[in-house]
Amino acid sequence: MIQFSHVYKTYTGPVHALKNIDLTIDKGEFVFITGPSGAGKTTLFKMLSAYDKPSSGNVNVAGFDLGKIGVEKVADFRRRIGVIFQDFKLLKDRTIFENIALPLLVRGDRPAQIQRRVSEILDHVGLLEKADQRPEFISGGEQQRTAIARALIHQPGVLIADEPTGNLDPSLSEEIMDLLERVCAQGTTVFVATHDLEMVKRRKKRTIQIAGGMIIGDNK
Repeated sequence: MIQFSHVYKTYTGPVHALKNIDLTIDKGEFVFITGPSGAGKTTLFKMLSAYDKPSSGNVNVAGFDLGKIGVEKVADFRRRIGVIFQDFKLLKDRTIFENIALPLLVRGDRPAQIQRRVSEILDHVGLLEKADQRPEFISGGEQQRTAIARALIHQPGVLIADEPTGNLDPSLSEEIMDLLERVCAQGTTVFVATHDLEMVKRRKKRTIQIAGGMIIGDNK
């Protein structure tokens, strides 16, 4: 489902952001990636979601070769994955329902299908009563659940989350991680970048450690 093979990424400078990354994540697996700021997590995140390409090596996600993917195929690829950003990236002028529905509108689903699917996932993440509110009027935890619902609405095979609990208090963080584990249990591959090492220890999932652009640990 996710495979990095001898991946290097070098930026002008030169800055060697990733060095010889070899990594395989199977379908339905839940994986944490940890490491200090500047370790290469963000670069890896960008590779996984086709916002950047390797300088050399191969990156394959959900059947797409992301090192060779053309512009015309990027949108198709991103419809196969779900991405949760650290800052949520919710549209302030849209309701919670409209934010979550956006990927289905882009895909061209029929209104009746959108209504049914969004209502289902709002119920799943406990936001059914907030559907008509805008992001500024709900809590940080509710905004994060909205972002997760939007990432899941099109039923992606892969879910990539960048610091999904970074701005939340401990109890809300546990709630969000419980939700991501339920998603994984239904067959979605979940890849989470986080600084929260205590949470990682509690969850007892596969954890990849990265430092200086290299994988320094992988407790499969």
